Amino acid sequence: KSVILGKQYRWTDKRIPYVFNGSLSINDRGVILRAFEQMRLKSCIEFVPRTTEEDYVSIESQDGCWSDVGMRGGMQTLSIGDGCAFLSTVEHEFLHCLGFNHEQSRYDRDDYVEIVTENIILHNFDKESMQSSTTQGTPYDYTSVMHYGQDAFTNGNGNTILTQVPRFQNVIGQEYDLSPWDSYELSKLYNCNKSISYLDGCSFDGYNSMCGMTACDSKWSVHSFVYTGPDSDHTGLPSLGYFAHYSTMYESEGASAVLQSKEMTRRRACNIQCLEFFYYHSGAQTDQLNIWIREYVNNTDVIGTVRHMNQITGPATNRWLLHYVPLDASGAFSVEFEGRKGAGSSSGGFSVDDINFLESECPHNVWQIRNFMEAVNSTSDGHMYSPLFYSPEGYRYQAVLQLSEEIISVSVRLVSGLYDELLPWPCPWRQVTFVLLDQNPDVRQRMSSQDSITTDPKEVFGDNYLWNKPSVVGTPYITVDKEVVNVTASKSFNIKLNKTRLNDREFVKGGDLILLFSMQGGLLF
Repeated sequence: KSVILGKQYRWTDKRIPYVFNGSLSINDRGVILRAFEQMRLKSCIEFVPRTTEEDYVSIESQDGCWSDVGMRGGMQTLSIGDGCAFLSTVEHEFLHCLGFNHEQSRYDRDDYVEIVTENIILHNFDKESMQSSTTQGTPYDYTSVMHYGQDAFTNGNGNTILTQVPRFQNVIGQEYDLSPWDSYELSKLYNCNKSISYLDGCSFDGYNSMCGMTACDSKWSVHSFVYTGPDSDHTGLPSLGYFAHYSTMYESEGASAVLQSKEMTRRRACNIQCLEFFYYHSGAQTDQLNIWIREYVNNTDVIGTVRHMNQITGPATNRWLLHYVPLDASGAFSVEFEGRKGAGSSSGGFSVDDINFLESECPHNVWQIRNFMEAVNSTSDGHMYSPLFYSPEGYRYQAVLQLSEEIISVSVRLVSGLYDELLPWPCPWRQVTFVLLDQNPDVRQRMSSQDSITTDPKEVFGDNYLWNKPSVVGTPYITVDKEVVNVTASKSFNIKLNKTRLNDREFVKGGDLILLFSMQGGLLF
């Protein structure tokens, strides 16, 4: 990217104080907070509600999406107007605020793109000079969230930008997330040596590479394949790589083995962490994978206190599955993966790969669609229905994929559930977010696609409130488990998924596509 020169344009202490202007909708504010969390994951930039700071950003919903470049002093406005409340757009504007110009504004841009001026409606496609900007010695990034798309501000007569490398023509203008180079350049500009919310991770990148994790009894070990388990790791699926495996084949009932992470120290004020990993269960139905957290009181405490956080058991999966475990450490801690042999014979065991530890909230629900393209082609009515999910508060909901020849639309609807009599109706101001997961093993390198909608209790569909109690406004629906429930009308997210773009990133891996869903409660700002 092209960075504006001058220390006066840098934010002090790597912090941006902000205020939400009353013009922003509740959904806008939720999306902005999610963008902040992504930027905390990928850099050392912190965003803090303003108290008395002299220099700060007033985030407003004005006409369009725009920001000044760099810190300007005093209050400066950043607009997230109508149609701008998408994670990538918010990140784009805050990169401007942090000092970045557009990628196609680099002084060396003519070596990489051609600007077709005759096709442009009057807008800023100017090139920055070497005297006023720097590229920080980084390569041109066609995948940058700061790059205009090929048809940006076209007058209708054709492309406004042509890439010198044709395969990037449909890549520029991506609306997913910060690219790896975006993150690198932001961190370089602000001298970051670590991210705010990333704690640790391991993909077992080589034989005997445990990333500092320990397996004292050697029963957990690193493999590139096991005869009765994975024939590939998840990192490079379907290519051979490495993963950790504990075999229960020759173990006695009750035998166990522990794989322990490095000790990590909580850095953020909130006691919220998230463990993300992929596992492959090829053992007996009664075998267990237990997740324990070990917390340490101080530097002299080498034993710690252990608490059980999660358990995986049941029928063998015989494929890699994504799993999340919310953690709540209040200080230094480590995490233990305990494999335990259950009753009966086993022909495999447990494998784990692509572990990430974050200081942020876990997604609430995972929908991992096996052999996605085959499943799409076999649907009879052009729809795919997720399992029924519960939010942490107890609202029950379901996602629906509507499939056309090229486009996949995602919608959400409420479903009658166990806690309906205890909940407020119509469902008030809960933000539902879906993430099409980029399955890159390093969460900091991902460019996932996401969108959010917020339940407005006054929103009407036909003669009823859209988000009212499903037993009141819904219609009967029979689930795959033969449960009879009531479902409301569904509401679509704005982002549509193009089937031809699923190979842009690792959206489909090993044939599987993964969608994450969260329903945040009580959005009051």
